[in-house]
Amino acid sequence: MTNPDLGRGIGFLGGGHMGRALIAALLRAGADRTRLFVAEAQPATARALVADFGITVVAQAENLPPLDTLVLAVKPQDLSSAVQPLVSMMTREQPLVISVAAGLTVAQLQQSCGSTVPIVRAMPNRPAVYGVGATGLFAPPSLDANLRARATAIFETAGIVVWVEDETLMDVVTALSGSGPAYFFRLAEALAAAGEAHGLPTETAGHLARATLQGAGAMAGPEANLAALRESVTSKGGTTAAALAAFTAKDLESVVAAAVAAAVDRGRELASQTARGG
Repeated sequence: MTNPDLGRGIGFLGGGHMGRALIAALLRAGADRTRLFVAEAQPATARALVADFGITVVAQAENLPPLDTLVLAVKPQDLSSAVQPLVSMMTREQPLVISVAAGLTVAQLQQSCGSTVPIVRAMPNRPAVYGVGATGLFAPPSLDANLRARATAIFETAGIVVWVEDETLMDVVTALSGSGPAYFFRLAEALAAAGEAHGLPTETAGHLARATLQGAGAMAGPEANLAALRESVTSKGGTTAAALAAFTAKDLESVVAAAVAAAVDRGRELASQTARGG
């Protein structure tokens, strides 16, 4: 993990969960906290950012200083109005604008931010707060290589980074890794409930499910062969094999495929609603 060059600084429009995760990752990588700025209108959230990170937080976006990088960490439906006070600054300073708003295309972002502003779409996930996140990035082919490298360096402080060349695949990245942690948490909840149904005390079942989720995640490093890992804990004719056979009988693959498809469709709906002003 390298300490990214912040230049004149990185500003965050929005200090919610994802903004906090990226700020924590940058500071953990050794970033200069005096070059991190957040525009956050919610007083309680603003106070927490100052207390937890010792960074500069302003209530209004127009009070952000000139920046080399601006991260848009607001909800897709709020983005257009949220960036309006910054359009003149972006046009003048030409910062690298990185959007983590699900579903919004580069074309839509340029309509809000200005057609000449360099833009990267990013989809990190919540494990970024611990430095074990996964981020998908997309930018138009015309984006300067140095700006592409800057975006990579920023998000590598939070975990792995992959670039996709087809913008439509960003909706798939969102559905897979952006939303993905919730899928594993949901499975762990179901495991705990099943253990409880078979007689385990609630606290014991929950403790075992959480520890199992954490342990499986530790085994599945970035380069791990998932099929080989599954096979390594599955003895022929044993209890794990019986459980996996039940997954197959219930067509787990189709359930997961339907879930990812629903998330992809929702991302595209968000973009469509924003385009219509809904």
